[in-house]
Amino acid sequence: MKTALRFLGANRQVTGSCSLVETGGLRIMIDCGMFQERDLLGRNWEPKPVDPATIDYLLLTHAHLDHVGLVPRLVRDGFGGPILATAPTVELAELVLRDSARIQQEDAAFKAKRHAREGRKGPHPIAPLYTTGDVEAALPLFRGTSFRNPVSLDGKASVRFLEAGHILGAASIELEIHGTGAPRRIVFSGDLGQRGVPIVPDPAVIEEADVLVMESTYGDRDHEPRSEVREALAEVVVDTLRRGGNLLIPTFAIERAQELLLELGELVESRRVPPVRVFLDSPMAADATEIYGRYPEFMDEAMRETIESQRLAGARRLLTVVRSADESKALNSLRGCIILAGAGMCTGGRIKHHLLQHIGRSESTVLFVGYQAEGTLGRRIRDGHPEVRILGQECVVRARIASIDGMSGHADRDQLLGWLRHLRRHPGTFALNHGAEPASQALADRIRERHGWNVVVPAYGQRIEL
Repeated sequence: MKTALRFLGANRQVTGSCSLVETGGLRIMIDCGMFQERDLLGRNWEPKPVDPATIDYLLLTHAHLDHVGLVPRLVRDGFGGPILATAPTVELAELVLRDSARIQQEDAAFKAKRHAREGRKGPHPIAPLYTTGDVEAALPLFRGTSFRNPVSLDGKASVRFLEAGHILGAASIELEIHGTGAPRRIVFSGDLGQRGVPIVPDPAVIEEADVLVMESTYGDRDHEPRSEVREALAEVVVDTLRRGGNLLIPTFAIERAQELLLELGELVESRRVPPVRVFLDSPMAADATEIYGRYPEFMDEAMRETIESQRLAGARRLLTVVRSADESKALNSLRGCIILAGAGMCTGGRIKHHLLQHIGRSESTVLFVGYQAEGTLGRRIRDGHPEVRILGQECVVRARIASIDGMSGHADRDQLLGWLRHLRRHPGTFALNHGAEPASQALADRIRERHGWNVVVPAYGQRIEL
């Protein structure tokens, strides 16, 4: 039986995750994410290189936008098969996609007015990539499952979702292709999390894979030790309050928001930082937190104990969830508080409006706690550009800019290499995706040196016969 693997996104760059397995008359797509790097946004508007109507299954590793963001467009363009994911991923993806459609519609309307006022045209259509109606049409196709539960795919293949430790419900995908002889096992790591972090379980151990596709986001560097993360967060909070400013944290609504609230609560409870008002200015993050509460069985044991103990009840009283736009605007007059707002890479959402208010104030701080893709506003700020363009305005950066990589939801280089150590033999085909080209190539070199394995870093659109 002939089997082929095509790479349709997150190849030699981070976002837009998408791969296609073709085997025995089946076409199985893994992830269908949105491209978020500035110079690749045009790919979101291009038709997929494969006709969506010919795809039989879509499997999702987790609910981040760069893994699910183009699902409504895929369905609108003809895909009608089952969309399989863990149960939390199904709920979180619904939340993410509805929010994405809303933001796109609002941003398109805002841009159209601004461009008309300025008399200019952009490189892409001033229209939403998809609408809330497209999202509603896609949702009935979603099917939820649990970790480690085998699901048959037309009897020709089966799939298991294994713990990836990235966000709630995030999974590595293990495909078994059935045919003559022993089944062929194809593993997609998905986004692998760090071991020993709060809330989610550690990544599952993978011992066998004939074909392995592994992420490489931090393939060229290691995070600071996890033990130093809370100390670094406390320092930034105390320093900002001392200077009389606000602490802005661009926050991914899923996992980073929940982890930050947990860490800040622990710091307040232990009196390592003074009581400080914390505003979660993200309706999506608030809704995601509610979804987390419905799935304790997908969390690690320590988090379940924290929930049951109610030990952070005092710190929770300092938290205010901001939902309306008027409530968000009212935060402009406050000082000495912490504001968590999306989007995590500053590509949209309310964080842009807060940055407009505070990035020029030397007493304020902007703290990054997650990966910032090349070309995004967050990356330009984090990299130290003295001026950045926000909502059409050129802004001088005077605020303190800080980052804590140890809170990333991604495993670092050493942890990725550690994950590979459990493999009993060399995968016949081994590819790295979901990483900027220097990071992917650096990790490939390290794996070749350590194991002597053949590792490829595929280009966008590349096809490999297995």
